[in-house]
Amino acid sequence: MLKKLLFVPILLLLFIPPAFSTNYKVDPVHSEVRFTVEHLMFFKVSGYFTDFSGTFEVDTKTKTLTATSATIKTESVDTRVIKRDKHLRSADFFDVANFPEMTFVSDKIEGRGTSIKVHGDLTIRGTTKPVVLTGAFLGENKDPWGNLRAGFVAKGKINRKDFGLVWNALLETGGVTVGDEVEINLQIEGIKN
Repeated sequence: MLKKLLFVPILLLLFIPPAFSTNYKVDPVHSEVRFTVEHLMFFKVSGYFTDFSGTFEVDTKTKTLTATSATIKTESVDTRVIKRDKHLRSADFFDVANFPEMTFVSDKIEGRGTSIKVHGDLTIRGTTKPVVLTGAFLGENKDPWGNLRAGFVAKGKINRKDFGLVWNALLETGGVTVGDEVEINLQIEGIKN
């Protein structure tokens, strides 16, 4: 009887197809983390984070993204204006002295190929909120040196005040200096681990 009981789970394992996945490490040299926010009610200012790392996982059978995580150094914010970057690093915004990193960890990915939704937790200034990014898995390819690479693009929007970035200044004509909504745009390329 015991032999029969042991035989059933082994038999089931033979008929369950294995999951095939490949892990990639984000290549920061060929990736981009960009944000855009409204300035003076109708102008747009864009910036980047230049120091970040992360990983993502690809289901090699369906050729789609299955998991991702990232860490971004807040001190690396770059809007091409030194004075503005210093202000963004201050306690008014990212408070890099107390919160040197922001993180993102996916918890569910829907869709595949060119139509994906990445659900996950974004943490900024010690506050974690769920966010959804939409985008596309761009595929896998070998570079000229034989390294397997894969990539995806994604975008989304957050309200900066939800994460404690509440500084603002009123304008004489009404309105505020900095908009609340921040657009996020990612271009991510990775190298197989």
